[in-house]
Parts: sequence; C-alpha cells; structure tokens
Amino acid sequence: MRLMVVGGSKGLGRAFVEGLCVAGDEVFGVSRRKPGDLRVGDSVSIDWIEADLGNPLEAARQIEQQAPSELDVLIYNLGIWEENAFTDEYDFLEDSDESIVNMVNTNITGAILLLKRLIPKLLSSESPRLILTGSTSGLRQCGRPEVTFGASKFALTGIGDALRESFREDRLAVTCLQLGYLNTEDGLDIPLREAARRGNGELVPVHDVVSVVKTILEMSCASYVRELVIPAIGDERF
Repeated sequence: MRLMVVGGSKGLGRAFVEGLCVAGDEVFGVSRRKPGDLRVGDSVSIDWIEADLGNPLEAARQIEQQAPSELDVLIYNLGIWEENAFTDEYDFLEDSDESIVNMVNTNITGAILLLKRLIPKLLSSESPRLILTGSTSGLRQCGRPEVTFGASKFALTGIGDALRESFREDRLAVTCLQLGYLNTEDGLDIPLREAARRGNGELVPVHDVVSVVKTILEMSCASYVRELVIPAIGDERF
C-alpha cells in the first residue's frame, strides 16, 4: 500500500502515519515541518513533504511536484480552528477578518486545490480510497457555536459528496469521518486502556480512529464506508 497523510505531523495525523502501514508499505507525510522520532514498523518506507497549506496555491504545487506518481490511499487530515474555539471565551464577533480568511484558505481552498492535484494519482490504484477527517462540529445541529470552523468542516463533507459522484465510474471510495473531541495527547505508544481514561469519557483516543480506518482499508473494492460519526461516549450532543 502507498499511503499519503496530509496533516501528519502530530495528533491523529501522526497516529495515521505510525499506525496504518505494515512491512512493505510506503507512507508519505505532509506538514509544515517533518516531526522527529516517528515510529513506523519494520520495512515501512517513509518520506516527508514540507508545505504550508496556509498558502494553498503554492503548497498544492509543492506537494504535487514531490508526491509519488501513484497512491492507493489519501487521508486528508488538515484543519485549523479559531483561537478560542471550544472554550467559553469563544466569540464569533471578536474573530479578526484576517483569521477568518486564513481558516477558509487553509481548510477549504487548500483542500480543493490539493485534492484536484492528488486524486489523479489515486485513480490508477485497484482500490483507490480517499478519507476526509471531518468533525462533529460540521454536522447539522451539532450544538457548537464556532462559525468558521464549523462551516469549513461542513464544506469538507460537501467536497466528499461531490468527489464521490465525480469519480464514481473510477470506483473512488470517499469516506468522511465525523470525529468528536479527540485525545491527541496520548499517542499510539500509550496503551489504549490508559488513553481511554483521559477525559473521563469525553475524549476519543486516536487509537480508536486508527483502528476504524484500518478496517476501512481492509475492505474489498466492492464496498466502502460513506460516512462515519465517532463521538466520545460522554458527549451529550450525540
């Protein structure tokens, strides 16, 4: 398998890089800077592309030039949010125009420009898969007030729906993961039982998301998971 993870330097993205490949696989990470001390399995090849999707047009060009000619799986795991998002201090009216433009450029414009360039690299695979990591904040009536972040994640679901139809004849499997609050402090090196205790049931361990994606990648080319909502057990919004 040849896998690319966009937004692979930390948290869930790093867990995808470290946890999805087996011997003989190739993984390509994308982020502003390559992280240190990555733990991948024996005989897994790893390459890194440094690019900043805050400058979406230039980043898309850089990534296209350095990406391999063929991919089997592309995971788009990139998204930024408001400075005070998910806190009591969040106030939409206090968000600067510049920060809103930056979020839209990074979360929406960057996604569209990059996917335009990378999807052709997927289509030669026998079982091409595109996985978009969205958020429960992008679901209707999600109960969250963050305007720009929520809008961008709602847009990502729409991007997935449109791509699914655009490339149905090419059998491109597009999955949208709608993720709740994540425990990104505990990486895969922390035992799952211990990671699950953090947050008292209000955080999803990255281990669980990696496990779900492994299952998706093991499915045959005859089926796919269209959308999956993964909230924490203690999330009262769901």
